Amino acid sequence: MKNTFTFPSDFLWGAATASFQVEGYPLADGAGPSNWSDFCFQPGRIANDDNGEIGPAHYKKYKEDVQMMKALGLKAYRFSINWARIFPEGTGRVNEKGVAFYNSLINELLDNGIEPWVTFFHWDLPLALEKKGGWTNRDTVVAFADYVSYMTKRISDRVKNFFTINEILCFTTLGYEHGIHAPGLKLDAKTCAQTVHHGVLAHGLAVQAIRAAADGPVNIGLAENLVTTVPMFGSEAHIEATRKAVRFENADKLTAIMEGQYLDSWLEKMGGNAPQFTDSEMLAIGSEIDFVGVNIYFPEIVEAADNENGYRIVPKPEGYPKMDMPWLHIGPEITYWIPRLLNEVWGVDAVYITENGCATQDKMAQDGEIYDTDRVMYLKHHFMQASRAVQEGWPLKGYFVWSLMDNFEWSYGYQKRFGLHYVNYSTLERIPKTSAKFYKEVIATNQVV
Repeated sequence: MKNTFTFPSDFLWGAATASFQVEGYPLADGAGPSNWSDFCFQPGRIANDDNGEIGPAHYKKYKEDVQMMKALGLKAYRFSINWARIFPEGTGRVNEKGVAFYNSLINELLDNGIEPWVTFFHWDLPLALEKKGGWTNRDTVVAFADYVSYMTKRISDRVKNFFTINEILCFTTLGYEHGIHAPGLKLDAKTCAQTVHHGVLAHGLAVQAIRAAADGPVNIGLAENLVTTVPMFGSEAHIEATRKAVRFENADKLTAIMEGQYLDSWLEKMGGNAPQFTDSEMLAIGSEIDFVGVNIYFPEIVEAADNENGYRIVPKPEGYPKMDMPWLHIGPEITYWIPRLLNEVWGVDAVYITENGCATQDKMAQDGEIYDTDRVMYLKHHFMQASRAVQEGWPLKGYFVWSLMDNFEWSYGYQKRFGLHYVNYSTLERIPKTSAKFYKEVIATNQVV
């Protein structure tokens, strides 16, 4: 029987990590502290009071990890740069040893046939800038653009694919309003809305900085955890409602970036809590990008409704199935619908799934194997939906699994494991799980096996 869940030969298979989650040694070789390295040592902030001091030690073991990627068959590796390794105070003095580390990693990847995809910001803000207000301060936006420009000049002779920023919600709202992430503040709604605006503006100015500084042609996008709307049923009424929902529910971030404006209906809803902005800022926010990267994990189910929005997000029942995270509800159809919606709503012609994966309760069996068949189930069904999207002609060009290895899972510390490779945090040994073996077969055959 012919396998119908196939992919084109040029489909990009990759894996993703983030600097603070995997590197360890955040102050090594002249690096400055970040808001996360500081946050970890505030009692009660992180589960078990874990920290990122060593973690998987990718900073020391990157050559071994590149060989692990090569064994997996990866075509690309998405990683982020720790801003404070480059500019210990966020601006001013350059730490050449920090630059040297990323140059060495990039060269190692290229020497092994793996394409580097660089994210300039994945939440770890230099602490010196945090102490000046962090993302509440517009000066941080300017400093970010300067850092991006500098690093683009240093690496774009070899790196051709760039993400400006990863998940604006997580370093703005979750850090400055909900207090879950660094810096752990609970500010008023209007101030928080301004941090979100600064996040999207930082993206826009970074796009311009990369274009101006790059050595030759480059591809630029962002990695955004948009509200992943899917229709309750496949009828046209629900699909049209879902188009409306993806636009409005992402009004302050992706919609603003794709359209270069805030929706009037969203500004009206925000009222006195709307951010302050200028026309020139919105022009920068709407800077043209080459692709959209989406970090997708769980669905928001939409139905058509007779209300002012034309849709309603349906609440999930208490027993709705989920993986080993309180928020990670199962809904593989997002992998089909998000590339389709991005194309239908905004005309996006290149979409990359920049994160997708799940936490599971990984335990080593007596034979030394980690049989994460639940993760295989999760990935397999997402891959099937990805294949459906590709075969129907929607512009899905590649997929980066989250994550290459177990890592520091932010406020959850080390108690949640997302990796294809098990990390023994005592010995730092990496052990491929069943999911790694499954992914290797998918990459090798370009089909869901």
